[in-house]
Amino acid sequence: MIIDWHTHVHSEREQAMPRWKGQCPATIDNVLRLHDEVGLDVSVISNSGHYLKDFSREDAVPAIRASNEYLASLRDKHKDRIVALAVAIPGGGDDHLKELERAVREDDLRGVIISSSHRRAYPDDDDAKPFFKLCCDLDIPVFMHPPSVGFGEERMKEFRLASSVGRPFDSCLALARLIVKGLFEEFPTIKFVASHLGGGICEIIGRMDYAYELRDNPVILGPYGPPVHITRKPSDYLRMMYFDTVAYHAPAIECAIKTVGADRLIFGTDSPMLIALKQRGRAIIDELGLDAADKARVLGGTARTLLKL
Repeated sequence: MIIDWHTHVHSEREQAMPRWKGQCPATIDNVLRLHDEVGLDVSVISNSGHYLKDFSREDAVPAIRASNEYLASLRDKHKDRIVALAVAIPGGGDDHLKELERAVREDDLRGVIISSSHRRAYPDDDDAKPFFKLCCDLDIPVFMHPPSVGFGEERMKEFRLASSVGRPFDSCLALARLIVKGLFEEFPTIKFVASHLGGGICEIIGRMDYAYELRDNPVILGPYGPPVHITRKPSDYLRMMYFDTVAYHAPAIECAIKTVGADRLIFGTDSPMLIALKQRGRAIIDELGLDAADKARVLGGTARTLLKL
């Protein structure tokens, strides 16, 4: 079974926004066309959540519910090919938690996508803990994806740096904070999937390890904490996550495999949005030289388990 974990469908309201000029790529028609062209068994659809930047936490729930119900309706029309994820703001409060639980229990959405930041709030903030507890109780995967605009992107307006650098950076920062703030210590059963290969965190995890190992020597690096929330080095917690393969660069995926293991990698393409790169995202898995068992896990076995297919 080949499962593409990372494809986006936007609501009809979002598709009609002027910025797309009538050509929004994130449609179910594009998902299904590319699905057949590449030869997939299942496409996992999610709303990228980029529209959430326009809403405060308090005002976002109606739009989130509309998005959840829309994706569920598309899944119902294509049950043999589509699995859908809900969307949520982790620190949004009780109304967000109720909508997530409704979407999972009533609409049978198989996981939830969150942004790595929302209006400068990050998912390691204390008000997000009830969200992660609920995800553990519901036994669903949490898929973290960068927002359309993250911290620092005011310096990335040219050359599409916001998309190519800024968004992965926001994810990497969010993952690093989740580790050192103790999310995986407090919620060891959380099923956490990072988009875009973790935004480069596998390349910098060694620096996080030495920062932790030298925490009692603040002269060079400055203080660590306080308080210290973790009991093991950060790379141990990194191996508790999953990462999709959206990098379009085989050496980067090989680095992740050597860092966390092939059993923690999940095939994804981010197409749509990036329609032209669908086949490249699929072909790169063949370039990795994985044995048959690991290749089967990456292409669908691990995702199938997480989604309970």
